[in-house]
Amino acid sequence: MASTNSYDDYFKEGTRVVTVKDVEPAVFISAFAQHLKRQGRFEIPKWADYVKTGKFKELPPMDPDWLYVRAASVVRKLYIRKGTGVGGFRKVYGGKHRRGTCTKVYAKASGKVIRYVLQQLEEMGLVEQVEEGSGRMITKEGQRELDTVAVQAVAVEDEDEDED
Repeated sequence: MASTNSYDDYFKEGTRVVTVKDVEPAVFISAFAQHLKRQGRFEIPKWADYVKTGKFKELPPMDPDWLYVRAASVVRKLYIRKGTGVGGFRKVYGGKHRRGTCTKVYAKASGKVIRYVLQQLEEMGLVEQVEEGSGRMITKEGQRELDTVAVQAVAVEDEDEDED
């Protein structure tokens, strides 16, 4: 493990973070979720407290800010691969449906949650619908905002490492 860390550190020297792809996914998602929450333009619906994220789940998410986290995850995936629609995200966020004594099968995630997140991101101007075919893609303004949050997230992470 130590050898891979030194190998990674060797190639990280002198690199600058410019885009979302240069940041660790968990770091970016938590930073962008906080950014969405601070902005206040992303509305949380009434049903967010008791809705499940898929039919294979038993309970709704415990985190009160789970919708911000899901929105940040969706927008990151759209940044990396444009043209993904609600059906594609249902497959990505799907999981194992445990059916008691029957065999476990794959089940898709809730479409309403993903559709709502995409509609909110469209209203904010971060995402737009693709002209040909179906799906969504990041707008130029959205790309600029995501990249600035990525740079800020790495700056905060570097400050935390320096304190240790």
